[in-house]
Amino acid sequence: MVTFGVLGPLTAGSARLGGPRHRAVLARLLVARRRVVPVRTLVADLWEDPPDGAVGAVQTFVGALRKALEPDRPARTPPTLLVTSGAGYALLAEDVDAWRFEEMLGGDLSVLDSALALWRGPAYAEFADEHWARAEIDRLEELRLVAVERRAEAALAVGRAAEVVADLRAHLAGHPWREKAWSLLALALYREGRQGDALEAVRAARHALAENLGVDPGAQLRALESDILAQSPRLDSPFRSTLVGRTGELAALEAAVPSAGLSIALVTGEAGVGKTALAEAFSGVLAGRGWTTVWARCPEDAPVAWPWQQVVEALGEKLVPGDRFLARRSIVSTVESSAPVLVVLDDLHQADDETLAVLAAFTAAALSGRVMIVATTRAAVPSEALARAEPARVDLGGLGEESVAALVRSITGASVPDVRVIHERSGGNPFYVKELARLFASGGDLGAVPAGVRDVIRHRLAALPAEVRTVLHQASVLGRDVSVDLLTALAGGDVLDALEVALDAGFVVEEAPGRARFTHVLVRDTVYEEVSLTRRARWHAVVAEALESSRSGDVELLAHHHLLARARGEKAVRAFAAAAGSSRSPRAAVGWWRAAIEAADGTRLDLLIGLMRALALSGDLEAARQYRSVALRAAGDAETTARVIGSFDVPGIWTTNDDPSHSEELAAAAQRTLVAFPGPTATRARLLATIAMERRGTGDHLAEAVEAETIARDLGDPALLAFALNARFMHTFHRLGLAPERAAIGCELVELAEGLVTHEVLGHLILVQANAALGAFEVADRHAAAADELARRHDLPLVGVFTDWYAALKLAAAGRVADADRAYRAAAARVRGTGMWGMERGLLPLALLSLHGPSTVDLSDDWGPHLDWVRPLVLPHDEALAAARALPPGPADLLGETRACLLAMAAVRLDDRELRSRARAMLLPAKDELAGAGTGLFTFGPVARFLDELDR
Repeated sequence: MVTFGVLGPLTAGSARLGGPRHRAVLARLLVARRRVVPVRTLVADLWEDPPDGAVGAVQTFVGALRKALEPDRPARTPPTLLVTSGAGYALLAEDVDAWRFEEMLGGDLSVLDSALALWRGPAYAEFADEHWARAEIDRLEELRLVAVERRAEAALAVGRAAEVVADLRAHLAGHPWREKAWSLLALALYREGRQGDALEAVRAARHALAENLGVDPGAQLRALESDILAQSPRLDSPFRSTLVGRTGELAALEAAVPSAGLSIALVTGEAGVGKTALAEAFSGVLAGRGWTTVWARCPEDAPVAWPWQQVVEALGEKLVPGDRFLARRSIVSTVESSAPVLVVLDDLHQADDETLAVLAAFTAAALSGRVMIVATTRAAVPSEALARAEPARVDLGGLGEESVAALVRSITGASVPDVRVIHERSGGNPFYVKELARLFASGGDLGAVPAGVRDVIRHRLAALPAEVRTVLHQASVLGRDVSVDLLTALAGGDVLDALEVALDAGFVVEEAPGRARFTHVLVRDTVYEEVSLTRRARWHAVVAEALESSRSGDVELLAHHHLLARARGEKAVRAFAAAAGSSRSPRAAVGWWRAAIEAADGTRLDLLIGLMRALALSGDLEAARQYRSVALRAAGDAETTARVIGSFDVPGIWTTNDDPSHSEELAAAAQRTLVAFPGPTATRARLLATIAMERRGTGDHLAEAVEAETIARDLGDPALLAFALNARFMHTFHRLGLAPERAAIGCELVELAEGLVTHEVLGHLILVQANAALGAFEVADRHAAAADELARRHDLPLVGVFTDWYAALKLAAAGRVADADRAYRAAAARVRGTGMWGMERGLLPLALLSLHGPSTVDLSDDWGPHLDWVRPLVLPHDEALAAARALPPGPADLLGETRACLLAMAAVRLDDRELRSRARAMLLPAKDELAGAGTGLFTFGPVARFLDELDR
């Protein structure tokens, strides 16, 4: 992708642009922002008095620009960047610094800093006198001024007033009519403790506005001047706290600060969510404005009105026992006399009746001073007077993932790769986040419950009645989500009263009638850990039995309880097999099949078949092959053998066998079994397709694939047809230039295989390869993205192996050699250990050869089966010539074009007519393709270039 720069001198990536008119054409098209500019408009914009041949000159300029912008575009292929549309041209740019700048204007301080850093000088600097550029230049300059002021505003918000003063003085020196900038400068000076300078800035603004625009300052600047004179608290910096992720909640409390009299705010949320931390941050804000803050906690089993006794004593008075009415008035009077004062009542949900009565007394009094009461509570407070006072309500939920990441960094001092896991397990609760972060920092398992969290939850659990604890223990066996019906079946009686108590205590929440949920995963896990292993297994067995009779359709839940009950026998095997069959994740299916095999009373072929398919789809190809051999040997008659062979319809995209001996074993077994199925049946089609799949790369078994495809079409079986099409794909490499035929197969697979996820992915990957071969990268990109999305949704890890290689190919095709080199090495590293041996050996050296040329070839590298084709590029002349002439035709596979290119390179190097003729004959059918790109892995450039070199 070419990066265009217009915020300063015109640039186009590393392209070397031509003279002034070439540059003017490019700038004019950029100003149009991807819209078509007619040729007549370009002519009129380039010349005041267009000469004869001006249209031809524009066409010449456009041609030169196309070569500069897309230097590697194959001959006779249409441009993709500077395109012709109707009677004009459009520049389909994607990355222009001015466009990125506009998108960043709504960002925070760091984003605005990055936005302003894009400016290298005046926009469209060399075209300032051109009428067609003037409006765009003025628009971008106005946005730059706005960005400077927004950046100053953002810096003020985080307490960086000193640097704002310097920046704004420079800004206003060139733009003295910017009233917003004057306001920001005056505010920054005030926050720096320079009240006199701030007032002087307002006076300077008044003079500048009158002199430049003939107007008086607006209402905002006049109000600012009044606030400076009054030293209004509104001018204080809001940046008082390092509280993470609670900016909106802190602002809500600030909005509730009374200008006179009483204000009450209730901060609600579960334990550990940060209610106290928010109140502390808020008290810091008010302390900066001269307020007195007193704290009082409402502990359990405290003396009557104990929190208010703490408040009075903190204000230097004593609470005199006596008449309650008089005592309440005394407390109100004591607090009011200290105004402005903030009273924080922590844990109000534990307050006694008299504490709430004193709070009600405040709501009934007419206060002359400013008093604010902030109460934190986990639950609703039973006070009619408090409700009538209409307090500001601030409800704290869990932090978002970005805020969790920031909080984790503050604990660990570094970014944590598992921050999403921490966010999910903590639910964003800051206390749980911190404990999990400390657990991670100490090398612990994030799947465990941190000791600090466990201790707190167990303390809260111990305070519950024994019968409630028992019900919670039973509920934890059901998981985080709790069906009341299942819980009742497990408990053997009514559980509603116990659940009500657990609900009030904050252990569970109601999701819907008949459904409850533990407030956090960590709460559920802690409660579950308190249940002994033996009791857990028995309870899981009871739940499994209840599910068998009431909800047998919930196969994964049923299997989960059978697994944790350590169940064996036919019921458990059926449950595990059903869960494996319905799972969207192959890796999860592997676990279920293994559980089924363990629960069975002996080796069962159907379970082995399920396991081997799941292993292949999960990326463990080596283990899949091993189990396939075991299953094949365990099969007895032809019917069973055919079932084993035909069940393995796992798609294949690579044409080199990973394990030739195993493939031959399977193909031979299919060949022997075929005679037992002479008719056009699905079984025969699967055997035929298997033979073609396993003997890929030979070019000799297209007939079997075609017969399998014919049978599948006649039977109308989409899954069978998809398998047969895969087999035919494997035999479309008997000559070069067949990318269009493979693209047609890919298209049919995508249309046919909806719901057959793995073959749908195969179709997209075939289309990536075929369209890369044809240079249609935009189309290939769409199919790569579609394959990645399907892989993400269905947990198919091997798909990323191919799309990673394709991403490296794209970098190479764009000329980004260093980036492509790194990407190729990373993609090759990902292949290792997958069992895809056909892709492991030799591909990375070939990719690097395609990037850097023969001068970097080292024959000691692991070239695998490709070594003989590379040796003629570096051996001494006579040895190289003999080696090249001795080269065999090679297998009929995806690398045929690559081998032909290597032969062509050797022929040119050795200047041998026979080799030139042989290479030319191989490459000619692919004259319109990108050499090697049909692999989806790398490219040696246009085939046409090789043909030109061979013809010289």
